[in-house]
Amino acid sequence: MIAPWRDAEFIESFKGRTDLLAYCEKHNIPVDAKPKSNYSIDENLYHTSYESGILEDANCTYEEDMFKMTTSPQNAPEKSDTVVIEFKSGVPVKITNETDGTVKTDPLEIFLYCNEIAGKHGIGRIDIVENRFVGIKSRGVYETPGGTLLREAHLDLEGVCMDREVKRITENMSAEFTRLCYYGFWFAPEMDLIRHSIDYAQREVEGTVKIELYKGNCIIRGRESALSLYHADLASMDIEHGGEAFDYNPADAQGFIRINATRLKTYAALRAKVDN
Repeated sequence: MIAPWRDAEFIESFKGRTDLLAYCEKHNIPVDAKPKSNYSIDENLYHTSYESGILEDANCTYEEDMFKMTTSPQNAPEKSDTVVIEFKSGVPVKITNETDGTVKTDPLEIFLYCNEIAGKHGIGRIDIVENRFVGIKSRGVYETPGGTLLREAHLDLEGVCMDREVKRITENMSAEFTRLCYYGFWFAPEMDLIRHSIDYAQREVEGTVKIELYKGNCIIRGRESALSLYHADLASMDIEHGGEAFDYNPADAQGFIRINATRLKTYAALRAKVDN
């Protein structure tokens, strides 16, 4: 990684963004940022981030024309699009737009199309104050249209394909994965552990999710999986004992509740003794 701004020689030459932009202009180096735009912009396939300039005032509202990947939800189309995203082992392998018939199966094309269709409907904008590794709080505005769409679909499919306790553990791993990425520890041993664990947990996350896109919203309209742990008979309020495939007796919950209440009763007795 080349980071000249950490070198004393460059720090002396470039005191801030104004000096950097002046250097680029002098040497005909093309950059998106301009002094008049008053933003620092980082753009990649996954998202575009905006920092610095007027955004350093945490209460300052950005200008709408700042955004590069997304339409304002207020200006998004009045007609929604409905897409179906298919996953295998937790990885998106196909997207179908049921509204206009568009189909993408190549990994890069899937992601680019997700950026396009979600950005069209104003999906994926956030304005946050985050905590940098060095202890500084920083305000940033992000737009992640395709990533937001795929995340919503993936989380929904996990809901039917993943065991409850595995889901709980991987949610904690997801937060740790995010922290390690943000702090630059991609090649750390703990990241290897988390990545392998998450890959293992994704083995049976397979199926499709239908999502309607409308004015900044991803609205789940349904999901289907051959490996689903959801069973309508078992969840039904009209079919006794979970249907023919299951042996479920609601009366069994009485003992379960009493066992789990034991520690609560013990704690309540202690509180009554201590507090009185």
